Parts: sequence; structure tokens; C-alpha cells
Amino acid sequence: MTAIRVLLVDDDPLVRAGLSFMMGGADDIEIVGEAADGGEVEALVDRTRPDVVLMDIRMPTVDGLTATESLRRREDAPQVVVLTTFHADEQVLRALRAGAAGFVLKDTPPAEIVAAVRRVAAGDPVLSPTVTRQLMAHAAGTAADTRRTRARARVAGLNDREREVAVAVGRGLANADIAAELYMSVATVKTHVSRVLAKLGLNNRVQIALLAHDAGLLEETEGH
Repeated sequence: MTAIRVLLVDDDPLVRAGLSFMMGGADDIEIVGEAADGGEVEALVDRTRPDVVLMDIRMPTVDGLTATESLRRREDAPQVVVLTTFHADEQVLRALRAGAAGFVLKDTPPAEIVAAVRRVAAGDPVLSPTVTRQLMAHAAGTAADTRRTRARARVAGLNDREREVAVAVGRGLANADIAAELYMSVATVKTHVSRVLAKLGLNNRVQIALLAHDAGLLEETEGH
């Protein structure tokens, strides 16, 4: 079994030491490097080739948001999981929009952080629908109205089936659950998800979920 290669990025050496100790006990995870600031990340990624980067949001020189945006623009981009002390935070939301695959709170139990790394490495987002709604509520206001107009224009290019799949992804359903609900095979669901990503110019399921929220698609389904 190939170990999941993880890079730790946090300006607090105690947090890094704790994460390293916690994950060092997992047979399928290998800590390949540590950084104290977002400015060190790109060079470390080049050198260590991680599968997953655990990224602190607040760092003194280059913050985690800037580092995440830079990483996700790369062709060989590793998955990014944001580390934060807040559930609903504008910086976290921006990191997710930039392509982070999810976030975990720093006080999350060790086993859950390890499970989150495994999920992201397998291509699944680490974001519960409840937390997504919290983030959306936090970002509500005038900017949300502008975002809704833009988001609706983008999803207008999806056909009915792709739209249904996008809504299901936004509700936090896994492929198997979407397949059962929409009476299609898991392979077909994956094909639709890939098409949605390509049509909308997105790079992961979290971004589909955020766009579905922005466009108000989830409210429409909840109203039915």
C-alpha cells in the first residue's frame, strides 16, 4: 500500500509537532515535510510531492489562503485541507472557493483529522452540509446577491441531469447515494460530476457544492 504523503503548514511549532505525532502513528500516512509559513509551501511541494497539504489559514508572512490559491493553480496540485479555529470564517470560505477540498478545526479529535486526510486523498471532500450552510449564512449580504446572479448564469449551462447531480453534491451526498436517489449507476454519476466540473471550470466537489449554494439551487429543492 502506498502511503499518503502529507505536508504540514502551520506557524505554531507545537501544532505541527502535535499533528506530526498524531499522524505518525497511522501506517498509511507519511509526513514528508513541514513549513512555518505559506511562503515556503511551493518550494516544499516541488521537493516533497505531497498528496495532501494541511494548511493553517492565519500565518504572519504569507497566509494559507494565498498559499492555497497558488497551489491550486498548479497542474499537479496536491489536495489542500484548511486548518482553522473557526467554523464560519470568511477566510475559510475563500480558501474553499480557491479549491481547498475542505477544512478541519484544530481542536478536532486526532482520529477525525487522520480520517479527513484519508478522505481527501481518496477524492472525497471534507465538508458537512451543515457546515457549508453555516459558511453560506456567514457570507450572506449584498455580495451574496451579486454572487447569486453570477452563479445562476454559470449553472444555466448545465442540462437537467447535470443540474440534479450538482444539487445532490451540494447536499453533501456521496456518489453511491446520488446513484440510488437518481436511479443511475455510480459510474454514470462520476461521469456527470466530471462533466459538471469541466463545464463550470471547477476543480473539485466542494466548489460544485458552493456554486449550488450560491445559485440558490438547494433552497429550491428544500422548498419542494
